[in-house]
Parts: sequence; structure tokens; C-alpha cells
Amino acid sequence: MSKRLESKYKINRRLGVNLWGRAKSPVNRREYGPGQHGQRRRQKPSDYSVQLMAKQKLKGYYGNISEKQFRRYYDEAVRRKGDTSENLIGLLERRLDAVIYRLKFAMTPFAARQFVSHGHVLVNGKRVNIPSYLVKEGDVIEVREKSKQLAIVLDSVQSAERDVPEYIEVDHRQMKGTFIRVPQLSDVPYPVQMEPNLVVEFYSR
Repeated sequence: MSKRLESKYKINRRLGVNLWGRAKSPVNRREYGPGQHGQRRRQKPSDYSVQLMAKQKLKGYYGNISEKQFRRYYDEAVRRKGDTSENLIGLLERRLDAVIYRLKFAMTPFAARQFVSHGHVLVNGKRVNIPSYLVKEGDVIEVREKSKQLAIVLDSVQSAERDVPEYIEVDHRQMKGTFIRVPQLSDVPYPVQMEPNLVVEFYSR
């Protein structure tokens, strides 16, 4: 097992949830955290630890993006008009690697990030290899012609683990999709409960 996979599963066990809803998650077998102290009885968490856990859960879900980058999304969400927590979710869901994951062109957010980085994706006909690239409403995202027969793509498209959400249209035969609109929290098919309001509280302390 690669370090990346081990890291991914440690995130699940540390948070105590099956973050991506995958059948392979070790949380399905062991709900306690990793390491020698993982089975210690847990005390009632403080407000700070509840907020921190909400932040780590949301940050971890999107391929465990860096703290610096996640903080930038929060700062941008604050600057925009409207509800900060909804703005934060909208920004995260506009990431190109998140859209690739939602389109089912990759099995996990980690695989989606790698898929974009390796140059397999076109946005409006132009090659984009930046996972954090923010797509806009109406953007057309597709897999490059040379990459459409890759086993990892075909396996992901055929997987019954997830459905494509309503804010994205997809044609899996052509390996092409359209980002229709920026979603709200209630639109996003998270396998676990996300609480971006607690993330806002964490950063605004």
C-alpha cells in the first residue's frame, strides 16, 4: 500500500468517520483512531475541538489540501457577499479536481488531483493541469482523447459507489461534463455530515 493510501485511511480513522463513503475504509472495521492511543476512552470534546474536527473533516475530504490553501478559501469566502459557510462550500466544489471526482472520472479526490496534475483534463477545450483551478458556471470539462480508455477512468465511471450530483451534467460515453451551477451545502452529496458553520467559527475565534 502506498504512503498516499495509508495517509488517506489514517485521515478516516483519526476522524472516526468513513469520509468518502468507501467500502474499503478501515473505519468500517475499526472505529477507533490509529496508533497505540487510538482506543483510549474519549472525553467530551471542547467547543474548540469540535470546531477543529469539523475543519479537519472538510479539509480532508477534498484530498487533504494544505492548511494554507484551505485558509485562503475561507478568507475568500468571507470577502464574498452572502453566507460565508455556503461560499466556502461553493469554492471547494468549484475546484477542478473536485469536479473531476463529482463527474466520476476518478475514484477518489486523491486520484482526481493526480489525474488533473498529469494533464488528462480539458476545460473548454484547453488543457488544464492545476487541481485547484476554479471552474465557472457553464464550463465544459472533458477527458483528453488519449486518456479516455484508461482503466482507472473506465473503472470509476462504471462504479456504483456514487451518483453524479444535479449541479453537474455528464455524458460518460463522451467522457464530458458541464458545471451547471455553484452548489449549496444541501446539494453536495457528502457521505458524512459536514458543518462549514463550525469551520467559520474556528477561523473567526
